Amino acid sequence: MKSDIEISQNTLLLPIEDIAKHAGITADDLTPQGSLKAKVKPAILNRLKNNKEGKLVLVTAITPTPLGEGKTVTTIGLAQGLAKLGKKTMACIRQPSMGPVFGVKGGAAGGGYSQVVPMDKLNLHLTGDIHAISAAHNLASAAIDARLYHEQRLGYDIFEQKTELTALKIDIKRIVWRRVIDHNDRALRKITIGENLPDQTVNGYERQDGFDITAASELMAILALADDLFDLRRRIGRLILAYDIDGNEITAEQLQVAGAMTVIMHEAIEPTLMQTLEGVPTLIHAGPFANIAHGNSSILADKIALKLSEFVVTESGFGSDMGFEKACNIKAQQAGRGPDCAVVVATLRGLKANSGLYDFRPGESLPPSLFEPDHDALLAGFQNLLWHIHNTTQYGVPVVVAINRFPQDSDVELNTLKQWIHEYEFSTPVSVAISDAFSQGGKGAIELATAVVQACETPAHFHPLYSLSQSLEEKLMILAEVGYGAANIELSDLAQKQLQQIKAQGYDNLALCIAKTPLSISHDPRLKGVPTDFTLMVRELKVCAGAGFIYALCGNVLTMPGLPEKPAYMNLDIDAEGNITGLS
Repeated sequence: MKSDIEISQNTLLLPIEDIAKHAGITADDLTPQGSLKAKVKPAILNRLKNNKEGKLVLVTAITPTPLGEGKTVTTIGLAQGLAKLGKKTMACIRQPSMGPVFGVKGGAAGGGYSQVVPMDKLNLHLTGDIHAISAAHNLASAAIDARLYHEQRLGYDIFEQKTELTALKIDIKRIVWRRVIDHNDRALRKITIGENLPDQTVNGYERQDGFDITAASELMAILALADDLFDLRRRIGRLILAYDIDGNEITAEQLQVAGAMTVIMHEAIEPTLMQTLEGVPTLIHAGPFANIAHGNSSILADKIALKLSEFVVTESGFGSDMGFEKACNIKAQQAGRGPDCAVVVATLRGLKANSGLYDFRPGESLPPSLFEPDHDALLAGFQNLLWHIHNTTQYGVPVVVAINRFPQDSDVELNTLKQWIHEYEFSTPVSVAISDAFSQGGKGAIELATAVVQACETPAHFHPLYSLSQSLEEKLMILAEVGYGAANIELSDLAQKQLQQIKAQGYDNLALCIAKTPLSISHDPRLKGVPTDFTLMVRELKVCAGAGFIYALCGNVLTMPGLPEKPAYMNLDIDAEGNITGLS
């Protein structure tokens, strides 16, 4: 079988105007970006306001492993399968970060014959949304350090006289807005800025800082949750950048940088239209990393697609305890709409990896035994699948399990897994289908697509796990106990202090965005399968007033990934004709 990029490069693609016309998008709705991609103006919703909404299908997965479960392949394959059934369908996915592209995971365009194409355009820059977020974010960082420098250099009174601005009196020890970059770079996690020669301050005032990856920027979350450009501007104004010497928050609005930040991002508010290998219209918007970020495509892209289609297939990052949880408790509560159906992706090798009987890490060679029939490992891993099925059903939506087939998979084990699912009694309807979307495209996903159509005939009774009116302590306990199966939570001394400050500031009514390892349902990556009786460790809390949630860092999760021993960038190159090779 050809490589992913060979398949992409050898497929004859339709002009993006034809894809748009097929979707019901007019030329006036588009900002062309070449022949194979275009921006879609949010104003299209004014024209579509009387259209009936389609069904929203949210794809999630078991606890992820270094092997990859094929969630994006399933998302794109399912969209193509629904189109094969004659259903008007669109897909909505997130823009890949170049951190994973050049790191361990590789690209995020799907794979095989279920890809968004051209995959090199999608994986590398696309239309520059992530770069716009980086630039806007770092403008705020530069602005806060410049303001600190000038106020300290001149003194508050002289600064106010000279500039006719009110001194912000920034507490140098309480600047909370870190810088960002769209690459994996562990050396930037903690840095010292503002270093000078002795007796000089020309480079600013020395302080500790650090970088997060751009996908973890609050601006990325805001982009995913904003209704329109006006809402984007309003949310950016609410960003908390620092605190003053009296403990009061300093916002982007107070620093008078919010308008400029929005100007940088004004085109990023427009989702990007592309196509799958089979011509299914696909909107790309917002970013990845549901372990340290929101991890879902945008509300705006969903709204546009739902007004244009009978079925919209989207995905959330990592397992159902991560991106799916945030889609239901953050995104859906802000959008006022939940999914109509959930698809849980599982693989034989992924379940065996979650059995706790194997120990391997990203970048390592896979043990051959993993691809051989192993009833005990499959049965042990099945418990992880059951947990994720139960977790999705508790949100009140019907569930379809998609078993993503790999070439090495045993038919005996595939049928055994299907039988186990059929025989298990769930509280809400659960069906199962084997997907061959990777090797066969939409044709290989017809069984899955049929199951999804049938599941969507059952009315969903969606509800989040908590209401925004509950206290932060209640929300934390609900997510810990109901969302993860923990026995308790434990807040560090810092987190306890921050919790009291958050409540005093009046942010008790915000949602929660938990940052934790994706490799376990718990906060500890060593706890495989279905951990129980553990205590969720919360080390830090941060107000994300623009995004509308409290950011809770749990365990040892890092907001800036590092490169592995053999990064994916070693495989990338370009030939004399400009063809990219080695991208997957």
